[in-house]
Amino acid sequence: MNLGPGEIILILIAVLLIFGPKKLPELGKSLGQGIREFKKGTKEMRDDLEASFKDEPEAPKEAPKSI
Repeated sequence: MNLGPGEIILILIAVLLIFGPKKLPELGKSLGQGIREFKKGTKEMRDDLEASFKDEPEAPKEAPKSI
């Protein structure tokens, strides 16, 4: 889905008409917070996965030798 400059301008005009100039800073702030939380969550999940792979597996225990 490629958006050209014309489509982006049209979307921005529609957003301006729907929300008005007074609500745009508030809308931008909440959008930024949402993106920040999403990035934080994905980073935490990635760090947890990397940590679980770095943990050394336990050495296999030898079976008792029977004669």
